[in-house]
This record gives sequence, structure tokens and C-alpha cells, in this order.
Amino acid sequence: MVEKAYKFRFYPTKQQENLLRRTLGCVRLIYNKALAARTQAWHERQERVGYVQTSAMLTNWKKQEDLKFLTEVSCVPLQQSLRHLQTAFTNFFSGRARYPNFKKKRNGGSSEFTKSGFRWKDGQVYLAKCAEPLAIRWSRQLPPGCMPSTITVKLSPSGRWSVSLRINDARNLKLKPVKKQVGIDLGITNLLTTSYGEKVANPKNLNKLHKKLRLAQKSLDKKTKGTNNYQKARLKVARIHAKIKNSRLDYTHKLTTQLIRENQTIVVEDLAVKNMVKNHKLARAISDANWGEIVRQLEYKGEWYGRELIKIDRYFPSSKRCSNCGHVVEKLPLNIREWDCPECGSHHDRDINASINILAAGLAVSVCGATVRPEERKSRKAGAMKQKTPNSDARESRAVSRIAASGGCQ
Repeated sequence: MVEKAYKFRFYPTKQQENLLRRTLGCVRLIYNKALAARTQAWHERQERVGYVQTSAMLTNWKKQEDLKFLTEVSCVPLQQSLRHLQTAFTNFFSGRARYPNFKKKRNGGSSEFTKSGFRWKDGQVYLAKCAEPLAIRWSRQLPPGCMPSTITVKLSPSGRWSVSLRINDARNLKLKPVKKQVGIDLGITNLLTTSYGEKVANPKNLNKLHKKLRLAQKSLDKKTKGTNNYQKARLKVARIHAKIKNSRLDYTHKLTTQLIRENQTIVVEDLAVKNMVKNHKLARAISDANWGEIVRQLEYKGEWYGRELIKIDRYFPSSKRCSNCGHVVEKLPLNIREWDCPECGSHHDRDINASINILAAGLAVSVCGATVRPEERKSRKAGAMKQKTPNSDARESRAVSRIAASGGCQ
């Protein structure tokens, strides 16, 4: 059984949009009030407030005279927002994410409805306190016999409404095994290069609309915040961003699906994209290439369709190693795209040579569990991790002290 989410665009009526906007506002308010309460409790009394305490706070907030409007919307998304906040703190304590931030109205927002907050009837979605079904544009049908377990309604900064239906797909999606194996080297000029010598061009979606986006952002900077002209200019910028994002995501989905269908084993490098974008000269190009999303899609699509994805260590010298004799050169700057091996004299294309080495290293890891990382580097990092890993209390204290001054509900 595979858990999937089907996302569709829908067009609410005036009554539905009014209710949904009020729901999003209440969700944002509850999330921010609970976050402020948890931050204040730790900053002033060194006391941890969990989900149970914030749930009791929500009950008391509904009884207050100035917050009676919270009872006019469904209670399910309000309760789910507290669960999402608890998940955010769990990720923070485990070191997987930063301290939670306050939600902002300009980012749109989302609200999640569990089974008690919606009704699924005759292939239509009826949300709580809505008499009419959502006018969903069904671009594709749900798998037969599948019913949504949760529904998430989202308003994007560009003003578009979308609904995401989470289902459990019981179908067998495994593809027939094939013998083809491929190593992939991700890049900027060429989005990826395969071990077979094929190069996929980078569509550079941002560059296509960069001039238009720049002019729209300049126009936005000249407007006075809070005016109607400012909102129109902000909406124009958001729509351009949405167009860039949609075109990038569409290309990524088509590319990863093709790779999954044609290959049984795919080997990639485990790149630290978050660290790479700290280089200000390459940050925009790396972000537009969407490397992290490519690897993420290959990973979950491989699980769906019975393919194998292998990640090799990011420190493996795939570009500097000769794929013919194994010699590793000392230096190979990024501006050198072709080079000759000083040992065997083989001529290499930098990206093709790297993809061949990536495939070989991945197969070695898969077959015999070999490590492709230098042992001295591995031990040095392990020692540093033991010495520098802070406990959750210290991490929370530092984060809370940074944002305590700006704490407040928006």
C-alpha cells in the first residue's frame, strides 16, 4: 500500500471563499498564539509547553469574548494546526529544522481537514460548514476504490486555491525489472549527465522570466505598503514566481519519471544543497536547477515502482578520478571541462567521467557494502559530531533568545 496525495485546483463560490479565508485566518492566529505561549513559557520560566497544554488553551481562547469568532469555523483545522506546531518543535529538538516561525498572512496559508471535517460523497468533497461541494477541476481521477483520509486546502500567495487529497493506494505499481543501470552527475550547464554519455540540458526556468520578474519587483518597491496598488503589484510578482515554480516542477516530474521507467538502478551523489547555496555566485543557478527535488522524487518514485536508488558519499572524488585506470588528480578546477589522465593518457569529459565513476561506486556500495569515503575524513567528522552536538535544551535556549524580542501574534 502506497500513500499518495493528489493535488487539484478548485474555484470556490463567494460564500465558500469567505468561510475558507476566515478559517485560514483562525488557523494562523491559533498557531501564532500557541507558538508565542510556548516561547514565553520557556523564556520566562524554563517551562516546556506541549500539545496537550496548547489544546487546553484553545478551549479557553474560544470562551473569550474577543475570540468568539473561532467558533464560527470548523474546529478540526484549528486542532490540526496545534499538531503541526508540535511536529515543528519535534523536528527542532531532533536537529532536523530550525525554531518554528510565526505564520504571515501574505504567504496565503493552508488548513488540514481530517475525516471528521469533511464528507466524501459521489466523488465530491463537502467541507465542514459548507453546503455545496468544492468546484474541483479534476485533471485526473483518483484510483478506483480509494477514499481520501485527509484533505488540505491551500491558498497560494498568487491567489490560487488548491486542494490536496491524501489516499492509500493499494494497487501494485511495480514495473517490470530491466537490466539498465545508470550513474547520474548533476550540474548547472547540463542539468544531468548519464554514464551512457547522454546530457540533459538545463531548462533554466528562472532565466526565461527573470527580466519580467525584475521589472515587477522594481514596480512593487515603488508602491506604498497597504495600498491597493501595492496589493496589485505584489500579486503580479507572486504570479510570476508561481509560473516559474510550476514550469520547474513539471519538468522535474517528467525527467524523473523517465529515468525511473528506463533504469533499474540509479546512482546519484548525496549532495549538500543547503551548504552549496551559501555560495552567492552560484546560489541562484543551483536553486533553479532543483537538484534536491530531483533526488527526492527519484527516491520516492523508486519505492513506488520497484526501482533502486543508491546515494554515494558527497566526498567521493568522482570528477578527479580517471574512470579507466583509477588515478586521482590533485586539482581539477571547475573551469576545466575536459582533461587527460597523466597515468594512462585517456581523454575525459569531466561530467561523463564523473557519472561513470558514480555508477561504479554505487554498484560497489550495493554489492559488497564498500565505503567510498576516505576513512580519515569519516573518523574526523564523527569525532567533531560527538564534540559539537548540543543538547535540545541548549539549542532551544539559543533559538528562543533570538526570537523572544520579536514574539507576537500576526
